[in-house]
Amino acid sequence: MGTQENHSKTIEALFKPFTSEKLSLANRIVMAPMTRSFSPDGVPGPNVAAYYRRRAENNVGLIITEGTMINDLAATGNPNVPNFHGEAALNGWALVVAEVHAAGGKIVPQIWHVGTDRKIGNLPNPEELPIGPSGLDMSTLAKVNEPMSESRIESVIKAYAQAAADAKHLGFDGVEIHGAHGYLIDQFFWNKTNERTDRYGGDLVKRTRFAVEVIEACRLAVGPDFPIILRISQWKPSEYTAKLAQNPEELAQFLAPLVAAGVDVFHCSTRRFWEPEFEGSDLNFAGWVKKLTGKPTITVGSIGLDNEFTSSFSGQQADTANIDTLIEKLEQGEFDLVAVGRALLVDPAWSIKIRDGRTDELIPFTTAAFQTLS
Repeated sequence: MGTQENHSKTIEALFKPFTSEKLSLANRIVMAPMTRSFSPDGVPGPNVAAYYRRRAENNVGLIITEGTMINDLAATGNPNVPNFHGEAALNGWALVVAEVHAAGGKIVPQIWHVGTDRKIGNLPNPEELPIGPSGLDMSTLAKVNEPMSESRIESVIKAYAQAAADAKHLGFDGVEIHGAHGYLIDQFFWNKTNERTDRYGGDLVKRTRFAVEVIEACRLAVGPDFPIILRISQWKPSEYTAKLAQNPEELAQFLAPLVAAGVDVFHCSTRRFWEPEFEGSDLNFAGWVKKLTGKPTITVGSIGLDNEFTSSFSGQQADTANIDTLIEKLEQGEFDLVAVGRALLVDPAWSIKIRDGRTDELIPFTTAAFQTLS
């Protein structure tokens, strides 16, 4: 396939408008949530607002912010990760929303609690122990605290709901709940970290109860028309081959209560988007979730749009199989949106450069990009 043909094919797929019941976007490109740690004492400043505005100015369809912390003392172990509570932090996010909207963009915050991924003794609250459904460390499965009490569960659910309400009040275009990657909600999902015998534990469906109550509380807080996105993953940082659901039937059982609770869009994280989720089908994780729920899905996972994608347009040698797969799946409606991470982290104009065929101007990703807000 020639360079120009490849480029045209990609342009057509990635830059079609997207419209669902509650969310309309100019194109299919989503800025993936990426932790940046540039918010001292949890407060995002004008530099953070400018960082997100630059992506909005350059044709990103939807920005999902870095993970932001709900109002719980054990939510994070990093004082430079932004809070989504408190007057100073919320004022900072109000500026972010204003800047993104002024540039014609759309943005949702990702609200987050790390659970037992928090390390003992870390700032900003060194005396606060990590919390989780059974108090088990995600990586070692060692006990680091007692299981969360029902009163603590209730307070955390209220904190999620307050964050969602604040997102709506500040003028965000929706909210994403982080339920993936071994953080608190995902620790309730996974049988290895959830050994509870009460109503928050048990089989796969019963282990969704905490997430269901979080989603229901958020829905009550924001009303029927405000988009709620849920990020989910089968894999865990401590076990890449982990699967919450072993087959489509189990996945359908897992998803049903989440849909009923009020999820509008599923953000489906995989390590490699092109890999089939289950034997006997080419559908990836986002494809299966869309098929089983009828809800729009975002695909993400080693998309490689910063290297293979761009080099294929620049006449360089590259394996374009994954690019072709992405576009074909998008065109066939297997999923609806494509989340891009590192390419947008290093180059705020990535989307518009791709749209206009200006691939020779793209800024290559290096790890040095993590040290700045470009």
